[in-house]
Amino acid sequence: MLNSTLKIFKRKSKLWIWLPLVILVVTACSKPVEQTADETVEEIHYTQYVDPFIGTAAHGHTYPGATVPFGMVQLSPDNGTHGWDWVSGYNYADSVIVGFSHTHLSGTGIGDLADVLFMPVQREIQINKIVATRKDYDYKSAFSHTREIAKPGYYGVYLDDNQVKVELTATERVGFHQYTFDGSGKPQIVIDLGFAINWDKPVDTHLKIENDTTLVGYRKSKGWADNQQLYFSVKFSEPVTSYTIYKDGDPTEGPEATSPRLLAVLEFGDGSKVVRAKVGLSSADITGATKSLSEIDHWDFQRTRKEASDKWEAELSKIKVQSEDKDALETFYTALYHTSLAPVLYSDLKGKYKGADGEVHQVEDYTKYSIFSLWDTFRAAHPLFTITQPERVNDFINSMLSHYDEYGLLPVWELTGNETNTMTGYHAIPVITDAWLKGFSGFDKAKAYEAMKKSAMQDIRGVNFYKEYGYIPANLENESVTKNLEYAYDDWCIAQIAKLMDKQEDYEYFMKRSQSYRHLYDATTKFMRGKLADGTWKEPFDPKYSSHRVDAEYTEGNAWQHSWFVPHDVEGLISLMGGEEPFVKMLDSLFSESSEIHGDNISADISGLIGQYAHGNEPSHHIAYLYNFAGQPWKTQKTVQRITGELYSNDPAGLCGNEDCGQMSAWYVFSALGFYPVNPANSMYVIGTPMFENVAINLPDDKQFEIIAEGLGGKNTYVQTVELNGQPLERSYIKHGELMGGGTLKFVMGPEINRKWAVESKNYPYSGLEKDLKNDTENH
Repeated sequence: MLNSTLKIFKRKSKLWIWLPLVILVVTACSKPVEQTADETVEEIHYTQYVDPFIGTAAHGHTYPGATVPFGMVQLSPDNGTHGWDWVSGYNYADSVIVGFSHTHLSGTGIGDLADVLFMPVQREIQINKIVATRKDYDYKSAFSHTREIAKPGYYGVYLDDNQVKVELTATERVGFHQYTFDGSGKPQIVIDLGFAINWDKPVDTHLKIENDTTLVGYRKSKGWADNQQLYFSVKFSEPVTSYTIYKDGDPTEGPEATSPRLLAVLEFGDGSKVVRAKVGLSSADITGATKSLSEIDHWDFQRTRKEASDKWEAELSKIKVQSEDKDALETFYTALYHTSLAPVLYSDLKGKYKGADGEVHQVEDYTKYSIFSLWDTFRAAHPLFTITQPERVNDFINSMLSHYDEYGLLPVWELTGNETNTMTGYHAIPVITDAWLKGFSGFDKAKAYEAMKKSAMQDIRGVNFYKEYGYIPANLENESVTKNLEYAYDDWCIAQIAKLMDKQEDYEYFMKRSQSYRHLYDATTKFMRGKLADGTWKEPFDPKYSSHRVDAEYTEGNAWQHSWFVPHDVEGLISLMGGEEPFVKMLDSLFSESSEIHGDNISADISGLIGQYAHGNEPSHHIAYLYNFAGQPWKTQKTVQRITGELYSNDPAGLCGNEDCGQMSAWYVFSALGFYPVNPANSMYVIGTPMFENVAINLPDDKQFEIIAEGLGGKNTYVQTVELNGQPLERSYIKHGELMGGGTLKFVMGPEINRKWAVESKNYPYSGLEKDLKNDTENH
């Protein structure tokens, strides 16, 4: 019911009263028709298929505001509502906007940012000294989805109470506001540096009015990330005629103030019916924020909007999909859009940023990025980046290595120069390993290996017990099973790099640790279980039991969902389970069990359930592809089709769980193409089933990899045969080097299961690496 209701709202939002303006802008932005010798072909605009409202309802936690690919600015509306489903600042179910702040998180489970809030007003307002709930923001306004629009690089809404049309766009480091005041009151803009959502709390804010069109300041806060700071510089298109700065609710004298909670009300002349503001950002200093303003040297809002849209068009056209199904195109291209929102640009135009040690640093020969949700994104988003963002991969790794320089360890979950230590594992390691083995070399490999090894040899987060016992005892460490399984995988990654560097002793040590998952497998129950320090199982045991963060063996899940995480040794897991037949039977049970979860403290992250499979949380994401490792690829095909069909849509509630900085969408992008990286660091993609008849992936050096699905549609949902570059492909995987070399992957689809394709063990995917690792890497 929620999906259908939201879909109606969404459709209405495209027929709002600004329709003539939208048509005008779209027409103005249209590219000319291309003429060939014998036909006229109109160029496709992929931005038309992106709906930023997808994922803003339910538990998707995305934001609809204006940004450019991987931009520092995420200029988006804030409802002012606290709660888990408002961690991005906005939820589609809401009908009130408090303002528009410049930084937001895309699809995470914890809320921070929402820095430097602006709100235009055209009525009398009261500034409350104490803000306890949203009702205390007198400058808030009701709005309707029928007068709201979001496109790549653009957001617009009409504020009913404030009588202002708001339009927002952005460059990499500048938020560009355009306010059209159509009421009878005096135009005003509120700047609230004390505004905060959820965990975030301002600790120091500063504001200085430099002249009648310029102000500068900063906002420092503490929350999920302990030490956040953002400097800003603002230029207005119209002069400020009067202003009042409030310190903790009390008006102050003069043009400058510092306080934990500052708010300013700026008034403009009665003739200022349209007021524009450019807001430059920097994490380093005000000078850097002011320098950011040079990204927009004019006041032409529509020009900046078009430039932002063009940047998104270039990004989205890296993968060109042909389909008559508009809903499927919207789902796919919005997913591709979501994969390009994080990590975010962090160094300013002077190359400066606030580091993990709290000091300002200068980048050398790379661009610094922040917001690494690595527990999520190592699985598919970062492998996708090696295809779609090869120009950024080295920068991402260098950003992680700078974190190591400043903090002493590789990042776990890095946020604006802070280590939050959120979630389990040390998953910068597979990201670096994946890039390394795929031939990326624009980083210090000696330092990278040193950082990987040091992160794995720390004595925090249960690693001390892991080293002492050979596994993590459940009575000594919370979430012991998940931590153990993930450390084992990360250790396998280190071992591969050690082998590549001829560090045999390290290779053997970390390969041994990578087998520690075996200590947790209980052959009686066929699950990974919590084991105590004395070697006995923790009792009682219920594979459907979930406890969120308290006395838990599993992170945001249960035994059904976490027992499959051995991506580096699926063959070993199959052997533990008694062979291929029992393994497949257990997989079947995962998807056919009842979806009931037991416990009094069930994790809210367990969502998107098919049986006990929970697609709404990342630990499940590789599981549907495991059938290929046991010779039954048709079951992967059927299951992946079910997941894509039931758990993704082009509605505001179209994501079944947290987007998590692109991972939920990266799974969809890969799966729609027809393959997925089960082991995110072995340069292999396990074949599933394609969703589109024709896809062209544009690659460096003018190469292209085309995916053709002949006969796809209707009942033709099963793979009959596969060809790679015109030759039969009997194995159910392709290699990264084969994809990046360009060529054609052709599927022939049919209505019946093909029980002969890729069913021999020699054609199974392998979860480790090919034997000749060095030669394979050099050939990439």
